[in-house]
Amino acid sequence: MSLKRSSIKEIKAPVKAEMDEFESYFRQSMKSKIRLLDIINNYIIKRKGKEIRPILVFLSAKLIDKVTPSTYTAAALTQLLHTATLIHDDVVDEAYERRGFFSINALWKSKAAVLVGDYLLSKGLLVALENKEYEQLQVVSDAVREMSEGELLQLEKSRKLDITEEVYFDIIYKKTASLIASCTHLGAISAKANEEDQQKLKEFGENLGIAFQMKDDLFDYEKQGNIGKPTGNDIKEKKLTLPLIYVLRQISEKDKRWALKIIRKHNKNNEKVNELIQFVKENGGIEYTREKMLEYKQKALESISSFPDTEAKRALNQLVEYTISRTK
Repeated sequence: MSLKRSSIKEIKAPVKAEMDEFESYFRQSMKSKIRLLDIINNYIIKRKGKEIRPILVFLSAKLIDKVTPSTYTAAALTQLLHTATLIHDDVVDEAYERRGFFSINALWKSKAAVLVGDYLLSKGLLVALENKEYEQLQVVSDAVREMSEGELLQLEKSRKLDITEEVYFDIIYKKTASLIASCTHLGAISAKANEEDQQKLKEFGENLGIAFQMKDDLFDYEKQGNIGKPTGNDIKEKKLTLPLIYVLRQISEKDKRWALKIIRKHNKNNEKVNELIQFVKENGGIEYTREKMLEYKQKALESISSFPDTEAKRALNQLVEYTISRTK
């Protein structure tokens, strides 16, 4: 079987029973006596995504030894936190769609969406406290801080447009990789891994998370869906990602002024944005980003290479391949 053709269903197979049980555990953790909140929470549950984060928690626990009650707490904690951040992101970005469905702020307005996000975040922290999982709470609180810093750093840099490659990696580590690393780290902690194995799994999550975000950044420059055109959303939002950062470093001052002028003044003009996307492609931005992404893929695989060859390890390796070859 080719790793590249691995589906989420195949990757999930070693922890399918645990994921099935997790579904009711997660539903229970979101429950509220407020009717509006329950209606919104049911909407969220019915439209859940691929659930990569809880899958990572369970696979990491199985890689070490076995899934424990502590693993379920860790999976709920990270999924509640992830869901809260997606809801808040949609409010910040004024996005009215998420995974092909209406976002919470589209249906219930921004005020309700912010409050639901806050509620889910607090429920996650309470799940950890009620189960006396103080180490889990520490790991996830660090991730929340990193994610907030990453988003604010990106906001600051989108105003100044002075982002370097080093700062780009700092941003994507904070805003994406920190939470994915907390999933693999918590899975290891829940299975009572030693410090060394915890570190290996944390590094695996960090490298996977960075590769994951770079793949997302490449989507902006690739043909999307039925329209067959790149979306250019990052450029429209004045976000400088690696394909563009690399090209800005290589080109003449004159070309650089032209590119920055499009981002500053014509970022809502589709024709100009497409010109800039084409320019990035012609000047090696896509190839460079793909090369870097493959480096992080390799680092992720190496992080867990010393573990015995088990179903869980094979599934984690397949997840790395899936991350960089996915089409959405």
